[in-house]
Amino acid sequence: MLSNFFEGKKKLLLSLNIICIVIVFAIGAQYFLLPKISIAYYGNDYKNLMFKCDNAMREHFIAKQLVKANPSDPTIKNLESNEVALLDCHDYDKLRKKLLTHGLSEAQLAIVGLDALEAKSESIRDFVDIHEIRY
Repeated sequence: MLSNFFEGKKKLLLSLNIICIVIVFAIGAQYFLLPKISIAYYGNDYKNLMFKCDNAMREHFIAKQLVKANPSDPTIKNLESNEVALLDCHDYDKLRKKLLTHGLSEAQLAIVGLDALEAKSESIRDFVDIHEIRY
C-alpha cells in the first residue's frame, strides 16, 4: 500500500516536471524565438514601409510649406497627393505594432530602421538627403 502511494507521487511529480518543461520552452520561444522569426519574416517589409513612410512624411511637410508660401491650385494638388502617400505610414505603424506584440523592443525596431536607411543610401550625400528636410 505504501509503495502504491509513492508510485502515485512519482507519477504526479513526473507529470508536473513535464508541464513545467513545456511551460519553460513555451516562454523561451515567445521571448527568444518569436522576435527572431518575426524579424526574419517581416524585416524586409518593415524596412520598405519605414523608408516609404519617412519619405512620405518629408514630402508632405515640404508640400505643406509650399502651400503656406504660395497657396495655389498646383501646390494644393501636390499637398493632396502627398497626403495619399501617408497611407504607407498607416501600414508601417500596423506592422510596427505587430512586431512589438511579437516581442521586439523599440530599440530593435530602431536598429532595423537604421539598417533600412543605410541600405538605401550609397554615399554620405544620399544619407544626408534621406534625413534632410528641404522646403
